[in-house]
Amino acid sequence: MKKILVLAVISAMVFACGVPKTVQESRKVIKGYWSLDNISYSQSGTFNVTVFGDTSKECFEGSAWRFIPNNNTGIYTINNGSCPTGDRNFIFDIQEVDPASGLYDFLLKPTNAKGKSDDNRGFRIRLAQLNESSMKWEQSVTLDGKPFKITMNFSKMTE
Repeated sequence: MKKILVLAVISAMVFACGVPKTVQESRKVIKGYWSLDNISYSQSGTFNVTVFGDTSKECFEGSAWRFIPNNNTGIYTINNGSCPTGDRNFIFDIQEVDPASGLYDFLLKPTNAKGKSDDNRGFRIRLAQLNESSMKWEQSVTLDGKPFKITMNFSKMTE
């Protein structure tokens, strides 16, 4: 019986200390409603980009996002009337990449309303900046064999 109690205490300590404090703080900050204000590219030109396997940059700009960190779920809503509008569900996770630099990865996986993924695809995005009023995501991809960065700027909405 004593061994079980010791094992339970050790397990509780591991789970309690498992998530870095900075990640816990980030989850508190990200909670709530956000507007995706604009999307920009590291190169000039016209590009046919499908964001998160869903729709175009133009459709995503102005979309409303809600993050629910206690169960790592969220919803974004495409509002542009010339696009396929409506709610899209996702699950997410914030992972600390380097404690010294404060860099984070943001993992986003589109799902259905029940939290299940149709194709099990997800996207890794660098959480470049996060504070009480704004957030910046950076996604690095390859275009014609060269690095290409997609930057998404969000602003916090009042609830």
